[in-house]
Amino acid sequence: MHLVSVWNPSYADDALNAHASLLRALTGEARASGNWDNAHVWWGKVRSSQRQQAMPHLDQILALGKRLLESGPPETHLYLTDYRSLYVADVGAISASNPDATDRRHTPAYYARGNLICDCWFMLLDIRRLVSDDLQGVIEQLQTLTNVRYHDKPVSLYGGMVELPLVVNRADGRTFFTEEERDALTGGLPWVEFDAETGGMGAMERELRENLFGDTIWSALDPTTRTFLAAAEKVFRDHRHEPGFDMSQVVTNLAKAVEVEVNLVLRREMTGAPRPLRFYNKDGQSVDLAAARHLSLNDLARAIGGERERQDYMRKKRGNWFAEQLPAVLDGIREARNPGAHSEVVGRETAVRWRNRICGVGELGVVGQVVRGR
Repeated sequence: MHLVSVWNPSYADDALNAHASLLRALTGEARASGNWDNAHVWWGKVRSSQRQQAMPHLDQILALGKRLLESGPPETHLYLTDYRSLYVADVGAISASNPDATDRRHTPAYYARGNLICDCWFMLLDIRRLVSDDLQGVIEQLQTLTNVRYHDKPVSLYGGMVELPLVVNRADGRTFFTEEERDALTGGLPWVEFDAETGGMGAMERELRENLFGDTIWSALDPTTRTFLAAAEKVFRDHRHEPGFDMSQVVTNLAKAVEVEVNLVLRREMTGAPRPLRFYNKDGQSVDLAAARHLSLNDLARAIGGERERQDYMRKKRGNWFAEQLPAVLDGIREARNPGAHSEVVGRETAVRWRNRICGVGELGVVGQVVRGR
């Protein structure tokens, strides 16, 4: 189970930014000292001055906190929204006690400054942006969650945000903070730092939704995919007419977008596959393709097209293009990206070719074909 809450702009100029900025600073200290125990920030569920009674489901929320104290707890999310944007935080602990007295440097100053009383507190280990300045995107993402205290109905942005934080389920089991995925997609940076480096993508994401991909395909894409596509498109549009500009960022971000989507599809289809097909030999180790692992473009191509039995299975599940042509496409993307990975210049012609092919400019795009049928 997970949690959903709303940040109130009346408590701070930007409550989300106050927490993210503090967490980035503490993360920087942790990297310098090597002590990651201090890389966290506390988020308080502020109690409204108009509410006199106790939070009705506090015991249920604190029970989630007890689960986090167990060995190897499942990834627990706190989804945070102001209705225009949506973030997900990795929760490390939940407490009914105010941490400000004993852990003040990990709590934004506005709580004490405003004498705010909180029903409970959440220790956030990382914060990741899912949707930026896109109301429709927030609505769609929250609908992937079901409200436990409201007959397991999908979370509704209007009329459903009562008794916060909501206790929710996520049926698809999507994780956001595995080290393997983070290291592959951010180069090892915590998401709170990575998002700060790739900020301001909201306008570009809306542009891609409205004028290139369309609502159907864009809604089917993972939020991480959208971020990489928007980052690639922004660099491309800003520098497409500069002779000699290195377009490696464009190709790298496009490659990561495809990587994210194919990983998601492969894991989903392998979940119900016969056991012999689920296991792939990666560098001498047997990897369960149905588990939450992140494979590179090379491994994805080999996993889909490298063995006849698995390829036949994927052909039945996803069609001829996915099973037969996609592996070669993945190899082509990898080859185009590699010069950028080795500090060689990626030219405009290469960037244009793969941008058009992946995004679907003038042709049926790779991304659209991958998500088709989801």
